[in-house]
Amino acid sequence: MKRSLQAGLLVLCGLGLLHISLFTDLCLRYVKEGMRPLLIASGVVLLLLGIAGALLDRGEGAGDGHGHDHSGVPRVAWLLLLPALSLLFYAPPALGAYTAARQPAKAVVHDSDFDPLPRTSPLPMTLSDFTSRVRQDRGQAVKGRTVRMTGFVTPGDGGSWELTRIILNCCAADAQSVKVRVYGGPALPADTWVTVTGTWHPGGTLGTGSAAVALDARTVTKVPRPVNGYQDALPLQ
Repeated sequence: MKRSLQAGLLVLCGLGLLHISLFTDLCLRYVKEGMRPLLIASGVVLLLLGIAGALLDRGEGAGDGHGHDHSGVPRVAWLLLLPALSLLFYAPPALGAYTAARQPAKAVVHDSDFDPLPRTSPLPMTLSDFTSRVRQDRGQAVKGRTVRMTGFVTPGDGGSWELTRIILNCCAADAQSVKVRVYGGPALPADTWVTVTGTWHPGGTLGTGSAAVALDARTVTKVPRPVNGYQDALPLQ
C-alpha cells in the first residue's frame, strides 16, 4: 500500500510540527511567538490528513481483494522525511553568533523626539535604543551614563566583541541583528548570553551617524538564554 507511505509522511510531518510548537518551545528558535498557533494548527491538519489517508487506504485494500494499489509515491515527497525526522529527534539550533557575524547590523531609526532618560544608574536599555541614542540623539543624553544591556557574544577583531540581539519580523529567514561593540571584559565563547554594564566608547561625534555604536565594559555577567531570544528586550533581571 504505497498510499500508506504517503499517509505516514504526513503523520510524521504533523508530529514534528506538534513536537516543536505544542509540547516544547523549540519553534521559538525559528519563528516569533505569535506564529505558534499557526504551527499547531498546521500540525493538527497534517496529522488528521495522514490518519484519514491511512484509514481510507485500509478500507480500499479490504474491498478490492488484493490489498494494494499501483499508485507511486512522488520522489519529491521523500524530501519531507528528513525535516520531519529532524524536528522529532534533532531540531537545528537557534540562530546566533554564526548568523550575526555574516550580516551587517540592522539599521535602527528613531522617528520621533527622544524622551528624557530616567536617572536610574545603571540605566537598562535595549541595543536598539542605545544605537539610536548614540547616532541620532542630538542632546547626547547617553554621554557619561552607565547603561546595562543584555545579549549574546559575537566574537570580533582587535580584542573587542559584539553584544548582539537577533530580531525576527516573522521567521528565521528574515532575521536581522542589532550589535553593540564592546571593549574590555573577559573573552567569552560565541553565543554566551551576558548582561553588560558600561559607558559609551568615544568615537566620532555623539548624536550623529559618525558615532561609534560601542561600549566600554565595566562588568560582564553571564545570564541564561531567554526562552524567546529573538526580541531586543530590556536586560534580564
